Amino acid sequence: MKKYIMDMKVTENLRLHQNYCLLKLAPEETLPEMLPGQFVEVKVDNATTFLRRPISINYIDRSKNELWLLIQIVGDGTLSMSMLQIGNIVNIILPLGNSFTIPEAHTKQELLLIGGGVGTAPMLYLGDHLKQLGFTPSFLLGARSEKDVLQIADFEALGQVYITTEDGSLGEKGYVTQHTILNKKRFDRIYTCGPKPMMMAVAKVAREAAIDCEVSLENTMACGIGACLCCVEKTTDGHICVCTEGPVFNINKLTWQN
Repeated sequence: MKKYIMDMKVTENLRLHQNYCLLKLAPEETLPEMLPGQFVEVKVDNATTFLRRPISINYIDRSKNELWLLIQIVGDGTLSMSMLQIGNIVNIILPLGNSFTIPEAHTKQELLLIGGGVGTAPMLYLGDHLKQLGFTPSFLLGARSEKDVLQIADFEALGQVYITTEDGSLGEKGYVTQHTILNKKRFDRIYTCGPKPMMMAVAKVAREAAIDCEVSLENTMACGIGACLCCVEKTTDGHICVCTEGPVFNINKLTWQN
């Protein structure tokens, strides 16, 4: 898929939580085709490093020609992004990486999208894509507490939403792999993104239940084009760069369970 370098204008910057913001950006030209699971590399001005920041595509609003990025504030680069104002210009390379495997449209499949923390970000765009193809996806969102569960209304507009929080302040108490829906309903496919321990636990559940499962890895990606080798992951095909061969992998390609 062709890659583009675009200057985009900030159209909105919403602080969803003290540690998260939702950045909406629009270029002058029409946004190119982008697939669920792909990511972008954002140039951050006034940061201590010249390296771009890899951010998952959260949503594409075609009616407004907007790209949504859900930002977790963890360092000076993401802090600078959280302080961007409407009208500021941001330089972005997109789209990068591969995408989730999408079932044939209008086939009868039960699809579960599991996100933990900021790993819920790519699940929204994936869910919207699946909805447009005639599916009604289910979402399982995990967070530390109620205040850390993001974009609930957006997910609810696409399908059934299940929630776990570690402190029990919203939904069921515990981790996503402990939610009762996993025992009550049979799913044909699971997609997941979040902290690696969570994804490894989801992969184990999927493997034991013989459910096809894809994960979106969040390895550190400095360049986004496979040059720096920061994001190398061991797979059944050897060591590969997540930014070029991923970030989405079928769990059968990973060596986590070995």
